[in-house]
Amino acid sequence: MSKHVKLLLGLGALAIVAMVIVACGSSDDSSDDSGNVAGVSADTCGEMTYGGEGSPDALIVSDLPLQGDSADRSKQMNDAVTQVLDTAGWKAGNTTIGFQACDDSLADTGLWDEQTCKDNATAYSDDKSVIGVVGTYNSGCAQAMIPILNQADGGSVAMVSPGNTAICLTESADTCTDGTPDSLYPAGDRNYARVVPNDAAQGAGLVTYAAGNGIKRVAVLFAANDDTSYGQAQTFINASGPGGVKVTEQLEWDPEAASYTDLMNKVKKSDPDGILLAGLTEQNGGQLIKDKVAVFGPNDGSVALMAPDGFAQQSTIDEAGPASAGMIATVPGRAPELLSDSGKQFVKQLESKTGGQPVEIYAPYAGQAAQVLLDAIESAGNDRAGVARALYGIKVTDGITGDFTITDTGDPDVSPITVNKAGKEFEPVEVIEPKANLIKAARGQ
Repeated sequence: MSKHVKLLLGLGALAIVAMVIVACGSSDDSSDDSGNVAGVSADTCGEMTYGGEGSPDALIVSDLPLQGDSADRSKQMNDAVTQVLDTAGWKAGNTTIGFQACDDSLADTGLWDEQTCKDNATAYSDDKSVIGVVGTYNSGCAQAMIPILNQADGGSVAMVSPGNTAICLTESADTCTDGTPDSLYPAGDRNYARVVPNDAAQGAGLVTYAAGNGIKRVAVLFAANDDTSYGQAQTFINASGPGGVKVTEQLEWDPEAASYTDLMNKVKKSDPDGILLAGLTEQNGGQLIKDKVAVFGPNDGSVALMAPDGFAQQSTIDEAGPASAGMIATVPGRAPELLSDSGKQFVKQLESKTGGQPVEIYAPYAGQAAQVLLDAIESAGNDRAGVARALYGIKVTDGITGDFTITDTGDPDVSPITVNKAGKEFEPVEVIEPKANLIKAARGQ
């Protein structure tokens, strides 16, 4: 396999590894005239796939951005889900499982859309054959979907994310608003889990990296009018003091700006030896990086450039060009080449579907999310509410992404953070496991 992490972007189609059943059912009827599961009837969902014997008893859907910069990444994640299902014989216990990939993005932006996320969640809730969701990738989409799935007719629909990192989906923090996380679960019991560490661990990991590499004065920038970006910035700020790092500035950048030279010159007055960008490449990140280098020099020079996972994708390098060289970007979890033997074997098998492209970090985690859902289904059978309840306390041993247990909040009990450095692509340089007290500090607790 490739020795580098390459977080891929572009348009891709779901690889069908099984017999295809066209999604022709209505949104409130899980069966066609022959009694088979027909699939969710929504324009955002593709055809249902099933490769087992007979016909499926129930349906798992994925909910990911399938257009724009995220398309190839999401394709790999869907391929990982079908690979897990194929290995399992398309069943969990005595329940046979079909799979359907759905899109939560808009064609004109390529980004996730709140109303689409809500509409998708309603469609999954109305189709009683749906007993689990792999997704979402974007935390804001998850926040829109969880309450709808939580109140689904026939019981809460289980949702397991391979990529959500917002703390307030599961845990309290000083950045939580509107009563989250508890307000996301109006039915009372929870139905959401994730297999990646949340932003508290990532913020603590970035502070740990900075302090360990002599980066002691950091200016923190975050995208304007973006709660997720602000939340990522705040975790670093919260953990900075206990972690031995001083925050020199806290400033917003406007994603619509043509230039950030004035912003960088303002930052320069505080004399930082590092800059943290909390946000997404899609928020004009390429120009932001170019102007950072124009004002401060190379990223591996006197002023380092760091970012969380929103920048850890190939489009960052493509859009920023040579200015991206030496930039540090963390991702929650372990890079594919740093997984255990079981994970590496999974990645090797998945590479046959990538057209020679390296497997990006969230693909194995999508496979792990699917496996957690199958474990819950095996425990609870074809029972919506039972599957959701069974998520909590699931213990994974020698899984695709390692050993962990889903806690009562829905988080994994381990928090590895991979540090990547930009060159021609992002290459993993180390894995940091921040201390529990620093993760707690990052939440503002």
